[in-house]
Amino acid sequence: MSIKNRFVFSLIVSFPMLVEMLAKPFGFMLPGGAWTMFFLTTAVMSVSARPFIQSAWAAFRHHHANMDTLVAIGTATAYLYSFYAMLTGKAVFYESAAFVVTFILLGQYFEEKMKHSASGAVSKLVDLQAKDAEVMRAGQLVKVPLAEVVVGDIVRVKPGQKVAVDGVITEGTSTIDESMVTGESMPVTKKAGDHVIGATMNNTGTFMFRASKVGSDTLLSQIVEMVKKAQTSHAPIQKTVDKVADIFVPAVLIIAILTFTVWYVFLGASVVNAMLFAVSVVIIACPCALGIATPTALMVGTGRSAKMGILIKNGEVLEAANRIKTVVFDKTGTITAGHPQVTDIVGDTETVLDVAASLEASSEHPLAAAILDKAKTAGRPVIAATDFKAIEGKGVQATVNGQAALIGNDKLAADNTLTPELSTQMAQLQSEAKTVVVVGLAGKIIGLIAIQDAPKASSASAIAALKKRGLRTVMLTGDNQRVAQAIATEVGIDDVIADVLPGDKADNVKRLQADGPVAFVGDGINDAPALTTADVGIAMGSGTDIAIESGGIVLVKNDLQDVVRALELSKKTFSRIKLNLFWAFIYNTLGIPVAAGVFFALGLSLSPELAGLGMAFSSFSVVASSLLLNTSKLTSTPAPAAA
Repeated sequence: MSIKNRFVFSLIVSFPMLVEMLAKPFGFMLPGGAWTMFFLTTAVMSVSARPFIQSAWAAFRHHHANMDTLVAIGTATAYLYSFYAMLTGKAVFYESAAFVVTFILLGQYFEEKMKHSASGAVSKLVDLQAKDAEVMRAGQLVKVPLAEVVVGDIVRVKPGQKVAVDGVITEGTSTIDESMVTGESMPVTKKAGDHVIGATMNNTGTFMFRASKVGSDTLLSQIVEMVKKAQTSHAPIQKTVDKVADIFVPAVLIIAILTFTVWYVFLGASVVNAMLFAVSVVIIACPCALGIATPTALMVGTGRSAKMGILIKNGEVLEAANRIKTVVFDKTGTITAGHPQVTDIVGDTETVLDVAASLEASSEHPLAAAILDKAKTAGRPVIAATDFKAIEGKGVQATVNGQAALIGNDKLAADNTLTPELSTQMAQLQSEAKTVVVVGLAGKIIGLIAIQDAPKASSASAIAALKKRGLRTVMLTGDNQRVAQAIATEVGIDDVIADVLPGDKADNVKRLQADGPVAFVGDGINDAPALTTADVGIAMGSGTDIAIESGGIVLVKNDLQDVVRALELSKKTFSRIKLNLFWAFIYNTLGIPVAAGVFFALGLSLSPELAGLGMAFSSFSVVASSLLLNTSKLTSTPAPAAA
């Protein structure tokens, strides 16, 4: 039976006893008296309270005590004593047992409702999916269910329709609203060759795209799965809470026994009054609020971040992000746009470009793509190269038109002789924040190619915001010191670690961790070890799958402003967890003495019914506190709108 049904049943069955309690001063009594109350309370204990009793018994059999132990012992004590009192002609307190169960279930029902509201981010994401798609089959466009779309299908999307799955546009242009997935508020212009995301809304034009990811592989499905895992994960602080609860429950039972003993033996109270004090202690101390303080805040925090295009994978990452002292950035594709372009060619333009394009034809590096784009624009043919050999950390060499050729960075230049003119031009280009590659043929350097990758529009403001929060910022790159420093100066980075081989990035992160917890922000395959090594790995959403898998936080929009938002949301969520735990502890700490009758002489006491109502309110207040995370303001400024 669901919590809601158990609560409704308990409320209906307990209602006659509530009427009698309120109307007793006016002479109203239930027909059948104590026996009627016995049957009503027995129904409540058998149906509504049964799960508490079963859980407590299971815990006892494993030499353990949990929150249900307190509820079961408190209500069972009131019920069994009332049965004994009824048989011996004494006053009964059946209503205490029935009302406590009702109020506790009321608190759990509100808790369940609020949890459902907090986890609504997942259901809303699932609802975003398109239900069908127009797919090209046998030369004809046919509408098929979403489940029948396969990788490689050509799909048509009209204005006002949802993009069915992830893919790449093959024909047409349009503007697409991606806010439901990325959190980006402005529509994004898309053309042939651009990627589209499933579940986003097409605004203006009709286009065709080739499906690249379907089913559970789509970005939306991965986001849903990531949010689900995050919302059911545990922050490390929860382990401490669980240990406290393990000690707290037996301690409460001891306090309840001492309360009964002191009142009955030393203060001369009747068995009934002493028992009521003890039962009130057991009920008011039930640490339900303590148990939900962490998971509810975690659920709301990760749900809100998902709506903003920030995927926090689990509670451990969220707690670690709260302690970060240094934020380390990769350069290409992270601080910079990741779309480098050739700006200068030194030497015989055609020969230098031909050799460079031949050597870079099979490379997937962004700099190689820039060289190939330049060759294509210039209408130069790509000559087939043979005998490829990598020069680790420096470049590649091969045979082009029967001659030995090479291309690489300034480390490769140091191994070869550059003319004074080339050396001067290389230094000048690097001072302009341009990456320079050297091109060699037949044993000598024949020219230089300068490539520039401009910083993203949001980089400088994001780094300024991080520094304002007291965080140290570092650039970690394989580029040379002069170029790296020029970019760092432009965007405001504190420190630069340049000329780093891909395999050494993780070692540099370890060295930085000596000064405190480190977050690493990157997007490439060579960033994966550093993302894993850092206390918090933040992967840019446009990066490779392996980088995204390695990151503890994924930024869907590929916007550095989201690094600021991710850290701020993590801090707010963790602060809310600590606030919830504080109030839950304070509630129990203050409530137990009152329930035990310490202030009875001052006219301040708690009956078991009021203790149950107070415990329900405590759980309600903790969940409400967590839900307030949805309305808390972020100090970080919105990212610039996409073009």
